[in-house]
Amino acid sequence: GITISRDTIHIPGIKLGFDKPVFFERHAVGGEYGAGWKNVGKGRVLTTFFPDDIKEKPQVIDGRQLDNDMSAVVIYDNPLDNVEDLAHIFFTRCLEANIVPYVVTKKTVFKWQEGFWRKMKTVFDKDYKEKYLAAGLLKGTGGDLMHLISDAATMQIIRWTGGGFGMACHNYDGDMLTDEVAQVHRSPGFITSNLTGKRDDGVLIKEFEASHGTVADLWHAHLRGQETSMNPLGMVVALLGAMEHAATLAPGPDAEKTVKFTQACKEAVYQAFRDGRGTRDMAGPSGLTTEQFVDTVAEDLHLRLATGKAPTPRPAVPEVVHPSRKFRRNFKVDELKMQAMFDRFDLDKNGQIGFAEFVEMAVELGVAPLSDEAVIEQQKKQEEKTDSEATRGRIKRWASISEPKLY
Repeated sequence: GITISRDTIHIPGIKLGFDKPVFFERHAVGGEYGAGWKNVGKGRVLTTFFPDDIKEKPQVIDGRQLDNDMSAVVIYDNPLDNVEDLAHIFFTRCLEANIVPYVVTKKTVFKWQEGFWRKMKTVFDKDYKEKYLAAGLLKGTGGDLMHLISDAATMQIIRWTGGGFGMACHNYDGDMLTDEVAQVHRSPGFITSNLTGKRDDGVLIKEFEASHGTVADLWHAHLRGQETSMNPLGMVVALLGAMEHAATLAPGPDAEKTVKFTQACKEAVYQAFRDGRGTRDMAGPSGLTTEQFVDTVAEDLHLRLATGKAPTPRPAVPEVVHPSRKFRRNFKVDELKMQAMFDRFDLDKNGQIGFAEFVEMAVELGVAPLSDEAVIEQQKKQEEKTDSEATRGRIKRWASISEPKLY
C-alpha cells in the first residue's frame, strides 16, 4: 500500500464539525504496525544491518544495555521508496479541492522521520509549488509547504474547524490524528478510509472500508433482538466509492449504470438526513431505527432509478441542521458541571454569553484561533524547544560490532 486516505464526509445542508473538507494521507507501510518485539530481561541488545552485497561490512544501528528485569525490545523500519507516490496523490488531491497541505512528523525528536519530510518537500517544490502559489493556497503558510510537528497538529485540528486543510504523515500519527478529526467532525462514521496501492503496470488500486470498523456493540444488540439505530453513512460511502473505482477501471455501458446507481444512492441517503429521516445520532430521539432508515432510503432510491427524478423533499426537521450531541453513544457530559462553567464565564449574569465573554472563555480554555503569523511563530518555538530537549539525554550505545564498548 501507498497511503490510507481519510477525508471528512459532508452532507450538503447539514452542519457537522468542519465547514470545509479535511483530507488526510496516512503512509500505509512500516512503522509500529509491522514491528518485531520480545519481552526480555537484563542484558545487551545489538541491532545490526547486513547489506545485500556481502562484500560490504555490516552496520550497527543501535546497541544498548538493558538494566530492568523486564523490557520490551521493539524494532521496526519505515520504508520510504513510495513516499513520492504518496506525495503526488496528496498534493494532487489537495490542489483539486482547493485545500492547504501540511506535512506532519515528529522529526525534531524522531530524527529518522526527516527523510519522509524531505521527500515530500522535494516533490512539492519540483511539481506543485508554483501551482499552489497561483491558486493562492499558501498565503497563510509563508508562501511555502509548512511542516507541523505532531504535537502542534493535534491542537490545530481542534482549532481549524473551518476545514479546508490536508495533512500527510507517518502510519501511526495518521491513525491517531484521523481519530481526532473524526471526533471533531461528530463521528468516526463521517470520515472515509481508502487504501491506495499500485499494480505492477502502474495503475492505482484501491480498497474501501468504513472507518468506524465493525460497530460490534450494535451488531450484538441486534443479535439479542434489541432495537438499534446505526448510522451507515461511512459504510455506504465506502461501498459506493469501491463501485465507482471499479467503474473507472472497466469503462463501458455497465460502468455508466454503476455510476448512475451510486450517485442516486448517495443522494437518497443525504436526502433522508436533510429531511429529518435520519438515525438517532442525527435526528434525535425521534430518529429512525436501522431497519426503518434502510427502508426509507430504499423507497427513495427506487423512485430515483425508475424516474430519474428525486422525490419531493419533505419538510426539514430543525434538529437535522443542528443535531444534538446528546444522542451520541459516547455522550458522558456532566451537565451540572457544564452549568457551573457557563456561570463562570457569564460575567454579567444575564443568562447569555456575549462575544467579549466568549473571547475570554476561548482564551482561558486554550482553544482561541491564532493568527497565521502566530501559528508559524509558535511552530518554530515548539520545534526549537523539542530539539533542545532531545539533545540533553544520552543513551548508552555500542560503538561498533568490532568494538562493543559502551559510550
